[in-house]
Amino acid sequence: MGKTHYSYEFDNRVRDLSDILSTVIEQQPRIIQLFPLRAFATQRKHEWLEDQITGDRCVVNGAVSDSKLPMSATDLAKLEVGTLFHVNEDSALFRVTALDTTNNKATVELVGANGSSTTMPSNGNVIILVAHPEKEGSKEGQSKIHQSGVNYNYTQIFRKEVEMSGTAIKTRTYDLANSIDNQVNLRMVDFARDLNSTALFGIPVQPSNAANGAAGGLFYFGTQVGGLAVDANGTAFDSFLVNDAAQAVSGQGGLPSTIICGIGQARVLSADMHNKLTIVQQDRERGAYVANIVNDVNGSLIRIFAEPLIPDNVAFVVDPSGFGLVPMQDRAIWDEDTTPNGFDGIRRTLLGEYTFEFKNALQRISIIKNLKASATALASKRLNVSSVNVVNTESAPVFTQEVSAT
Repeated sequence: MGKTHYSYEFDNRVRDLSDILSTVIEQQPRIIQLFPLRAFATQRKHEWLEDQITGDRCVVNGAVSDSKLPMSATDLAKLEVGTLFHVNEDSALFRVTALDTTNNKATVELVGANGSSTTMPSNGNVIILVAHPEKEGSKEGQSKIHQSGVNYNYTQIFRKEVEMSGTAIKTRTYDLANSIDNQVNLRMVDFARDLNSTALFGIPVQPSNAANGAAGGLFYFGTQVGGLAVDANGTAFDSFLVNDAAQAVSGQGGLPSTIICGIGQARVLSADMHNKLTIVQQDRERGAYVANIVNDVNGSLIRIFAEPLIPDNVAFVVDPSGFGLVPMQDRAIWDEDTTPNGFDGIRRTLLGEYTFEFKNALQRISIIKNLKASATALASKRLNVSSVNVVNTESAPVFTQEVSAT
C-alpha cells in the first residue's frame, strides 16, 4: 500500500491565531497579561514616542539655609518661579521665588500657614506641587513635562511545531481536525510561555548575520541607568518598601498600580498585611496570587501580581499603562501546514513576530532590590507571630535614583 495523504479540514489554509492567543494569555496567571496589544510594528527596530508625563513630588536632599531648598536636578526641573507647593502631610503653602540651576537649589517663601506651624521645609521632606499659577493674559507657559523622546525595542520571531505521526492519526479518538487543533492549542500555551519569559528577561538584539533579533523585557528596561530603584538592604518585603517605590514612580509622573514579585515575596507581603489585604481571584484578575494594598502615596489600591519566574530578591512597583505587546505587521501569530515530502504524518508550524513596549520606563518602573529571602522572612514572621514587641535591628531601606557615571 502506498503513502497515504492525510487530508483534513484546514490542510491548505493559513490560520490567524491572534484571537486564540489572546484567550490563552487571559487564562494564564502570568505577567504577559499586563501587556495589551498595541498597533503593529512596521520594521524590526520598533520605535515608540514616549508619553509626556510630569511628576508632582520633589525631595529636599540637603540642609536648608536662607530659604534655599537643595534638590536633584531632575526635581528642580519640575519647578518654576511662582510654583506653589506644600510639604507631604502638612498644610502650609509655599511659593518658589527663584531657581538656581547651577547649585540645584530653589528659593521659597511661606505664603499661607493654613493652620500649620511649619515655616520652612527641611532636609528629607517630600514636597508636593500644588499648581503653577499663570499671569493674566499669558501667551505661553513653561513646560515641566518629560518631553516626548523616542525609545525602541527589536522584534523577535517565535516558532512552535505540531506533529502527528501516521500511526497517531490512525489511532485517533477524535476526528483529525480536532486532534490537530488540540495539539495546536497546547503549543499556543508554550508560545505564550515564551512570550512571558521574554517579557521578563529578554535583551534587545539587533538582527544581523551573526545574531537573531531579540526583544528586551522588564529587567532590561526596568534597570537602566537613570531608572528608579529602592535598596531594601536585606530587609523583609513590606508596605514601607512598596510605598517608597510608589513614591518614586509618582514623583516622576507615573501612576503606580501594580507590584510584580515572586510567589514567596507575595506571601511575605501578604503576611505583613494579613489583616488589611483584600484577596481577589477572578478570571479578570492577573497573577497566581492577586491582592490589593493601599498606596500611602495617593490612597489608591496597588495590585500584587505574583510571577513565578521573578527572582526572590527583587520586586517591581510599576505603572503598567506604558506596557504593550506589539506584533509585526501581517506577522501576528498564525499556523500553516508545513508537512515535508515523505513525512509519515502531518506537521503544522506556528509562527509569530512580536516585541514589547515599555513607554517611559525610567519614570514608570521602580525596582526594589536586595530583599531578604522570602523563606527567611516567613520563618521570622512565624517566630514573632505571638510576640508583643519586636525590635527591628536591620538597616533601613534606602531610596535611590541611579545616575550615569558620566
